[in-house]
Amino acid sequence: MRTDSKNGIYKRFAVMGGTFDPIHYGHLVTAEAVRDKFKLDKVLFMPTKNPPHKMHRPTSDVNHRYLMTVLATITNPYFEVSRLEIERSGMTYTVDTIRELRSIHGDDAEIYFITGADAILEILTWHNVDELLGMCRFVAATRPGFYGKDMEQKLTEIKSKYDKEIFSIEVPSLAISSTDIRDRILNNKTIRYLLPEAVEHYIRKSRLYLK
Repeated sequence: MRTDSKNGIYKRFAVMGGTFDPIHYGHLVTAEAVRDKFKLDKVLFMPTKNPPHKMHRPTSDVNHRYLMTVLATITNPYFEVSRLEIERSGMTYTVDTIRELRSIHGDDAEIYFITGADAILEILTWHNVDELLGMCRFVAATRPGFYGKDMEQKLTEIKSKYDKEIFSIEVPSLAISSTDIRDRILNNKTIRYLLPEAVEHYIRKSRLYLK
């Protein structure tokens, strides 16, 4: 049963962070699967501005990424796009985002943070990870066949060190990747059915990923 929410205050919600460069059906299917599994009020899509783990690759202008995320999520009443990280100055750290969300929604809010299984393998390198694991529940979205020995060892390590469980959910459409979509556009290959049509039109109109 859903928890009543009012005035934009939610007591059970998930945060889906990412560069969304571009957002695609893998992101959307994952968010909906987590929302349904945990019976959440909302999923907040949180486009990152200056992600520390993506400094090796320049990202598209954050306003393009924000608008594509809005276009992709607009038809789902359970999805909402937040500008919280976009409007914050400096480096984007997840722990700062969760702190701010707790100040808005209250200390009793149940917050789930959705991320890829590959990010979970690096989670112990995240900024203030001990505080972060205490403030929200992590959900690792995996591709079929991804959950291997490395993943099992990492989850065991987190459980042993922090006494925190990482939930996992398998999503077949996570075989789609933003990297592949960018490469396809650059090489004049089709991206149809990999992402929402409105996002594809936006990419074409804005001439993104052509160089």
